[in-house]
Amino acid sequence: MNNDNFSEQRRSMLKGAGALGATAVAATALGGSAIAAGMDAHHHHMAGGKHLELAKSLHHCVATAEACIDHCLDSFKAGDTALADCAISVQETMAFCTAHAKLASYNSKYLKGMIELGIQVCGDCEKECRKHDKHASCKACADACAACIKACKAYTA
Repeated sequence: MNNDNFSEQRRSMLKGAGALGATAVAATALGGSAIAAGMDAHHHHMAGGKHLELAKSLHHCVATAEACIDHCLDSFKAGDTALADCAISVQETMAFCTAHAKLASYNSKYLKGMIELGIQVCGDCEKECRKHDKHASCKACADACAACIKACKAYTA
C-alpha cells in the first residue's frame, strides 16, 4: 500500500470515528435529557436517589470522555500519537459508562454487578488521563472518572 492510500484510509477512519463520536454525544444528550425529565424512551421505572446520582455521574463521564476523544483525534491528525493509549482507555470507558448509566437509570438488577467493574474501568481511564492532564480535556475526563468512582462507592455504601 502506498503512503497516499494509507493517508486517505487514515483520514476516512478519523472521519468515521468523528461521526461515531457525534452519534455517541447525541445519544448521551438524549439519555441525559431523559434522566433529567425523570423518564426514559422505554418507559421503565425511573429510579431516584443513589441510582439517579450514579446515572448522572456516568453520563457526565461520557460527555467529558467525548471531548477527550475529540482532543485525541486532533492530536492524531497533527501526527502526534502520544495520546493513543489515552484514546483507547477513554473509548472503553465511554462504552462501559453508557451501558452502566442505562442500568442505573433503569434500576436494573444487574447494577450492583457493574459497580466493581465501573470502579476498575474508570480507575484505569483516570490513571491514563492523569498522565496527560496538562490538556484540559484529559484533566476533565480524569476528574469525571474520579467522580464516577466516588458515585460507585457511594452507591454501595
